[in-house]
Amino acid sequence: MSVPCVAVERERGEAVRERLADADALDGDHEIAVDGDTIYIPVVDPEAVPADLGAAIVECDAAERDRPRTPGEILGYEPSLERLGDIVIVDEDDDERAREIADAVMASDVPCETVLNRASPIEGELRVRRWDVLAGDGTETVHREYGHEFLLDVADVYFSPRLATERHRVIEQVEPGETVIDMFAGVGPYAVPMATRGADVVACDLNERAVAYLRQNAARNGVSDRVTAIAGDVREIANEYADAADRLVMNLPHSADAFLDTAIALAGDECVLHYYDIQHEDDPFGPGRRAIRAAAGDAYEVVVETERVVRSYAPHEYNVCLDVRLTRA
Repeated sequence: MSVPCVAVERERGEAVRERLADADALDGDHEIAVDGDTIYIPVVDPEAVPADLGAAIVECDAAERDRPRTPGEILGYEPSLERLGDIVIVDEDDDERAREIADAVMASDVPCETVLNRASPIEGELRVRRWDVLAGDGTETVHREYGHEFLLDVADVYFSPRLATERHRVIEQVEPGETVIDMFAGVGPYAVPMATRGADVVACDLNERAVAYLRQNAARNGVSDRVTAIAGDVREIANEYADAADRLVMNLPHSADAFLDTAIALAGDECVLHYYDIQHEDDPFGPGRRAIRAAAGDAYEVVVETERVVRSYAPHEYNVCLDVRLTRA
């Protein structure tokens, strides 16, 4: 098929291709052609080619580029997939269908080292689950999120890539110089970016493996000096960090209310609390509001600044967040 191309000497080919890409002029649907010492680079619009390239624009036969092959194209239907670093996660009760999907993922152009299937719900105090390894041989990966890297093992720690947008929303509120206490920190998806924004972060988690990854992730992202990682129950540090927090993160849906007394003890004179909850759709925010006000008592004025549905959790249940400002009375 004949398409407009920029004709350029072979030695200038890569530099010109980069300039065309920067100008949004590159035609990604057709292959670059080579004839002797000349390279023909397809462009979408000759008018978009930078004038200072000093290259001729000609019509040239260029083959159509093969598009990336997706699992859906291989299977004939779109499977439900979740990406976490170089791991692809499926959620299938039918083992035969799960393995069919895994084979298609590995045969596709999806960058992937391992395919896992959920073998259990989230279980236990540490909120981890069991996995079936359908392809590959490991459960450790590096997840990248808004410019940060998080090393983790999904078999040892809880981590949800689906919460990336919500985490970023909260992280963007942090100001340099704040003291933040992340009460249930995991591998650091709140703590590390908050430290990057200039906060001093105390990050606590009951899962010792998660805290080990948290320390590594603070180092990977260059914020070890601003992250204090503590393995243990956050209630055990309430006295040491009493009245210290400018901001508290309570991402422990289902049971965060049991730690509100600790949150009030940690809060400074002015403190923003990010409280996560799971409640019925009929009243998703009311139980959280009432629990926070009951814990604060007469010690703090409580102002709910944001009520946000993060995602649907189960039929008729929502995972929600309340951003609450506590001001000492």
